[in-house]
Amino acid sequence: MTSALELAFWGSALLLVHVFAGYPICMWLMASLMPQPVRKRDITPRVTIVIAVHDGAGEVDAKLANLNALDYPSQLLDIVIVCDGCGDDTAERCRRFGDPRLRVLEFAERRGKAACLNDGIAVATGELLLLTDIRQRLAPVALRELAANLGDESVGAVSGELQLEDAQTGFARGVDAYWRYEKLIRHAESRGGSTVGVSGALYAMRRDLFRSLPAGTVLDDVLVPMQVVAAGKRVVFEPLALAWDRPSQHPAQEQKRKIRTLAGNYQLIQLAPWLLSPARNPLWFRFVSHKLLRLLAPWLLLLFALSSAALASRHVIYAAAVLLLAVGMALVVAGKLRPTLGKLAPIRLLGAFFYLNLFAAQALVAFVRNRRLHLW
Repeated sequence: MTSALELAFWGSALLLVHVFAGYPICMWLMASLMPQPVRKRDITPRVTIVIAVHDGAGEVDAKLANLNALDYPSQLLDIVIVCDGCGDDTAERCRRFGDPRLRVLEFAERRGKAACLNDGIAVATGELLLLTDIRQRLAPVALRELAANLGDESVGAVSGELQLEDAQTGFARGVDAYWRYEKLIRHAESRGGSTVGVSGALYAMRRDLFRSLPAGTVLDDVLVPMQVVAAGKRVVFEPLALAWDRPSQHPAQEQKRKIRTLAGNYQLIQLAPWLLSPARNPLWFRFVSHKLLRLLAPWLLLLFALSSAALASRHVIYAAAVLLLAVGMALVVAGKLRPTLGKLAPIRLLGAFFYLNLFAAQALVAFVRNRRLHLW
């Protein structure tokens, strides 16, 4: 019995270290020792911007004005907005904008983002696609920077960088810190070959590499780049192509979005089981380490806690692990009860870590129970 508990303790500990530290360090070493630089070129091919939107009337005017301000030849741009069962006047606002480059596709039935992207891209005429969401503001140079990466023939898709602004609470600042950590990993993955995913808020790709998404796909920003890599092209990260968004200020605001996204990883395996095959997935190690083991993290933490508690009387290492976990939970509770404490860096980071892993555990339940995850 003791051997099984020790195996559970050390196995869970090593996997957790790999997920949150070992894998990022491995990607950083690969990027430093075996860099694969992108040969950027200043190119301006024709680009179709595709946006799928559900009830975006409050944001569409600002988004269209933002797209109109992109530093890119206007005659080489066209825009396709796909309205996904909108109950507001999103489509009418688009038409009133009066841009001849803009095409609006309306669907009365709400079908999800993947179906909208399939329909929007089917009518695209650009050599390149720029995919973005309705809410985020883009930097004027964003499209030029993305296109420059696609001037390298080895690159099939490129992700922009999403920056969070106006983080007012301790939780929001913790989420922002986690997102900056995530971007460091993506940057290292890119420098050493390819990233596993892209930012759904802003990415570009070669139109001829797009493959129709399965109905109900939640994570197009993972499946699309993985299809690009499977086709023999790189997926890279461009930190100069910026998009801005606001983080959730409280856990309740972040919960629904994060659970849906994490549950989408389970769905991804169901829709594309080839991702689990080292023979068919060129980024198998990165995909398993970056995506799948993250889903296991809350269960590994639970196994670590239970095994350390059972072994606490056997050795000081196990007792220290119990104490460390107890202190961590006490700080999370203190940060929740006293918002001023929650703004302190160690406590807000612990709080973000706790909630993101709680949401990861809830994601499994959501995937099993909710077959309408694709409806945003």
